[in-house]
Amino acid sequence: MTLPQPHLKPVCPNFGSGPTRKHPGWNLKSLDKALLGRSHRSIQGKEKLKQVIDLTRSVLQIPADHKIAILAGSATGAIECALWSLLGQRPVDALSFDVFGKHWLADVMEQLRLPDVRPLVAEYGEIPDLATVDSTNDIVFSWNGTTSGTCIPNGDWISDTRHGLTICDATSAAFCFDLPWDKLDAVAFSWQKGLGSEAAHGMLVLSPRALERLETHQPSWPIPRIFRLTKNNVVSDGLFRGETINTPSMLCAEDCLGALCWAESIGGLSGLLQRCSENFSVVRDWVQTTPWISFMAESPEITSPTSVCLTVNNPHETIQGQREFLRTMASKLQENQVALDIVNHIFAPPSLRIWCGPTVEKQDLISLLPWLEWSYAASLKTL
Repeated sequence: MTLPQPHLKPVCPNFGSGPTRKHPGWNLKSLDKALLGRSHRSIQGKEKLKQVIDLTRSVLQIPADHKIAILAGSATGAIECALWSLLGQRPVDALSFDVFGKHWLADVMEQLRLPDVRPLVAEYGEIPDLATVDSTNDIVFSWNGTTSGTCIPNGDWISDTRHGLTICDATSAAFCFDLPWDKLDAVAFSWQKGLGSEAAHGMLVLSPRALERLETHQPSWPIPRIFRLTKNNVVSDGLFRGETINTPSMLCAEDCLGALCWAESIGGLSGLLQRCSENFSVVRDWVQTTPWISFMAESPEITSPTSVCLTVNNPHETIQGQREFLRTMASKLQENQVALDIVNHIFAPPSLRIWCGPTVEKQDLISLLPWLEWSYAASLKTL
C-alpha cells in the first residue's frame, strides 16, 4: 500500500520521553534572570532554590507536613537516596514492570543486599498483582512504567494503616498524575519529564513517616555523602529549604522555575492533567481504529496516558528484525523533521514510545498521526 506523504507537520517534532518537549512559550530569554556566576549558597541562590521547592509544592498540591529536597542525579539520584537512607528496617516488596523498576529491584537485592526482599515482577504491558502486596513491608515501586506503557491505576491498594514505607519512583508521573500523597512516603521525580525542564536534578518528597524513619533507623551500610539526609541522626532541615548537598545548576533551576510558573498559569495540577488527558485521547482514538498498531499495555486501566508505548505489526519474526523495522520508520520521520526520539528503550520490547505529557501540544499529536501511517506504509515497501 502506498500513501502520499502528508503536508502538515507538527510544529515541534520532540515526542521523546525525557528530556521532553519544552513548555509552550519557552525561549532562551526565559533564562535571562538566572543567577549565573553566583554561589548557590548566597542569599539569592538559596532564595531561587526555595522558590523551586515552594512552587513544586503548590503545583503538585503536596501537603504542608511533607518535606521536599533538591538532589543530584535526576530521579535516579533521588530514588537511590531514598533506598539507601530508608531501607533495612523491614522486609521489602519490590515491584518491577519496566526497565527502571528492574534497576531498583536489582539495587535492593544486589547492592544493598537486603536479606528479605520479595520481588513482584510483571512482564512488559502488565503490572504486578497489587492485592498481593504486604503492607507490613516497605514497598518500592514505580508509578508509571516509562518503558512499558503501563501505570499504577490508583493508590487504593496501599493501606492507610501500613507499617512499612512506600517508596515511589514518580519520575514520569509527577505533573502528569494526581498522586495520592497520603499513600506515599518517599517520592522521587525529575524536572525533565512532566515539566520538560532541564535534566540532572531530582526531587525527593518525604512524608512524616519517612522523616521519622530517618531519625530512628540507622542503616547497616555507610551512606555516601551525596545521599546523606541526616546529621547525627537528625534530619538536615536546611536541605528542605534549598540548601543542597551538592552544587546545583542555577541555569537549570531558572528553567525549572519557568516551567513551574507556566504550570501555574494554566491552572496548576488540574490544567496539567487536562492537557495530558486531551493528548492521550488523540492517540487512543487513533490506535482503536488502526489495525497495525496496539498499546503495549494489556488493559485500559493500566495504560499510561503519558509515556504511550505502542507495538507495531510487521512481517519480521525476529526481535532484531522488528527493531530494524522500527528504526526504519523512525528514520523516515526524523529525515522529515516530524518526530524525534520515538523508538522505545533498547531494553524494552520492540516498540514506539510517544510522550503525551502536558508540555506537548494536542495539535502536534494530531499532525503526527498521518505521518506515522505514511512511515509505516513506506517502511513495508522497503522489505
